[in-house]
Amino acid sequence: MQQMKLSEIVAAVKGSFGYPADVMIDSISTDTRTITKGSVFLALKGERFDGHDYAAKAMELGAEAVITQRAVEGARCIIVDSTAQALLDLAGYYRDKFDIPLVGVTGSVGKTTTKDMIALVVAQKYKTLKTQGNLNNEIGMPKTLFGLDSETQAAVIEMGMSARGEISRMSMCCKPTVCVITNIGVSHIEKLGSQENILAAKLEILDGAKQGAPLVLSMDDKFLANAEVHGLRKVYYYSVKSKNCDVYAKNIINKNNGVSFDICYGGSIYPARLSCIGVHNVKNALAAFCVGIALDVPIDSILVGIESFRPEGLRQNITRKNGINFVVDCYNAAPDSMRSSISVLDQVETDGMRYCILADMLELGEQSAEFHKTVGKYVADSNADRLYCYGELARNYIIGAVENGFDKNRCMHFSDRDELAVYLKGKLESGDSVLLKGSRGMALEEVFNAL
Repeated sequence: MQQMKLSEIVAAVKGSFGYPADVMIDSISTDTRTITKGSVFLALKGERFDGHDYAAKAMELGAEAVITQRAVEGARCIIVDSTAQALLDLAGYYRDKFDIPLVGVTGSVGKTTTKDMIALVVAQKYKTLKTQGNLNNEIGMPKTLFGLDSETQAAVIEMGMSARGEISRMSMCCKPTVCVITNIGVSHIEKLGSQENILAAKLEILDGAKQGAPLVLSMDDKFLANAEVHGLRKVYYYSVKSKNCDVYAKNIINKNNGVSFDICYGGSIYPARLSCIGVHNVKNALAAFCVGIALDVPIDSILVGIESFRPEGLRQNITRKNGINFVVDCYNAAPDSMRSSISVLDQVETDGMRYCILADMLELGEQSAEFHKTVGKYVADSNADRLYCYGELARNYIIGAVENGFDKNRCMHFSDRDELAVYLKGKLESGDSVLLKGSRGMALEEVFNAL
């Protein structure tokens, strides 16, 4: 973060401050473990914590002031109505200091992978800041913006949500110059009620967008293909199914745990490759291609950026251990991402059995059982040899699979994660391939760690 005057911060958050404010501030912190001399501590309040309890400690550690919702003994307080809104207001003020392209990315599934691909493409031309990991909420996103500095030439910012209004507030803060929506699924439908409402929530990304900011949408998503987009802006549509769009892919071939394909744009064909498999990743790459075009990145450089992508962490990371291929995808789960991961298991080159290990999908509301049965159908339609499930909701995977022709003798349900791991240890052999997929709260990666 570049230095700001404390007086600027007081004005940006519309705060009340009764002390001299001509000192320079080096950083904004919401965690006393990161306090340094010359910083400002912002006291957030959540369901299980209250940063106000640490305001005085922040002063002891060297903070020049604290942003709070009430006076705290032992602290020089900048008092505001809401510290959560103050964080967004301050980050928005700071973002306005930088006249740079900023790509905002949202969607139901695939947004983190798409964000990473976009950042690699944009970085071919610009020194680029991007959202790290999943810091995509109303706390993580503004904190990312404080990473902007005099050397930053572009930024790629991911925005997630669980309710209406969240993306709007983040968009108003980061003011994207290019907007990307990957798809409209059923994640968080428990709160939002319908995919139409999810679409409306995702379109909030335009609320703070610069006038005329281009929008990148998937033509393969029925909700996005028919979305009403207001304002004079270029909409880039991409597809792996239709040629009636700006950018599309053809000749998609999965081989050697990678995928090659041709990108068609402007009457020309550009061969491309990814070091990961799955048509869904081709879609992500097309979104990145569209952003590159919107930001005038040379096409040869766009292709280099796409090819340099590698999956990380718990997101469809293909790992080979003791001769067994593991597709570890335990970060989140919804029907669309389940289908994508099952297709990856299908495409992994293997000499042995294909094991589909699935845990519960969470936050899917009243239709949860049916969504799980639908995923069971995806398994029945795949090349999986075994379906093993963990969690109470996961029983419905087996019901859906068996109803659609999958042999019930090739299915097992486990109520205990450790029991599942022990059983797999006795079954897996060199040459097998294993998909581990479930919602983050199910911690299915612990099975992989045990194996």
